[in-house]
Amino acid sequence: MDLDDLLRRCIKGDALAWEVLVRQLQGRVHGVARFYLRDREEARDIAQEALIRVYRSLDTYRMGTNFTAWVLRITRNCAIDRLRQLRASPRTEELPDDDLIADAACTFAQPADANESHQLLYRAMEFLSPAHREMILLKDIQGLEQKEIAQMLSLPLGTVKTRATRARIELARRILDLDPTYGVLP
Repeated sequence: MDLDDLLRRCIKGDALAWEVLVRQLQGRVHGVARFYLRDREEARDIAQEALIRVYRSLDTYRMGTNFTAWVLRITRNCAIDRLRQLRASPRTEELPDDDLIADAACTFAQPADANESHQLLYRAMEFLSPAHREMILLKDIQGLEQKEIAQMLSLPLGTVKTRATRARIELARRILDLDPTYGVLP
């Protein structure tokens, strides 16, 4: 079944179609939420909230546009809203150092069995500016087109192209800072 048929069934209230759609989206939605919030539990809550918003807004989705980009934009907005709430009422408890290390290692929802190259990539991404990290996430990890990213972030296409190029250059530099021998043949 193609995505448009699945969406039409969801709009008509087909619970099974919605379950199939959620299963297809949940990993990406959680990954984006985790990227912004950097906290597993907060990301789970926001992923759930984002999927609820998607469900309630299905009738406003314009068929023929990129559905995934639309869902990720909703997810991003939910995460940013939550960050604003957290800043308004900051946590009073201190996190143990072990939790901070674990969160930093898994910020980008990397699989547990990631190889050394992936681990190096994710460590290097921690040092990128927020705008560059966001660009790498949306373009290279989530696979969105630059035009979709421009719409999602309300930026001119030229700005997105420039940021994407600069983000990759900065990422390459950070990788080499962490491991100067990376990419060197033995």
